[in-house]
Amino acid sequence: MAQYIVLVNWTEQGVSQVKDTVQRSERVRQMAQQLGGDMSTIFWTIGRYDVVAIVDAPDDETAAAIGLRAAGTGAVRTETLRAFTAEEMNGILAKLA
Repeated sequence: MAQYIVLVNWTEQGVSQVKDTVQRSERVRQMAQQLGGDMSTIFWTIGRYDVVAIVDAPDDETAAAIGLRAAGTGAVRTETLRAFTAEEMNGILAKLA
C-alpha cells in the first residue's frame, strides 16, 4: 500500500469541539479502514499543524476519499502528501539512468 502524510488543521468548529478530538480521530481511523486504508499513526502537534497522521491506502483515489470524508465533517482541513520509502525512492532514482 502507498503511504501518505496527512497534515491537519482544525476549523473553528473543530476548535470549539476540541475535547472530542481523540474520539473524532478514532472515527476517521474506522472510516479509513472501511475504505480499504489504514491510519496507522496520529500525532497532535504544536506549530503550523494541529494534527499529523500517517495513512496507508491502496491508491491515490482512496487516500483522497479518506481526506475528503474527514474534511466533510467540518472539523478539519487536510493537506495530503504522498510519501515514499527508501526502497521506493531507489526505484524512482533507477529510472533516471
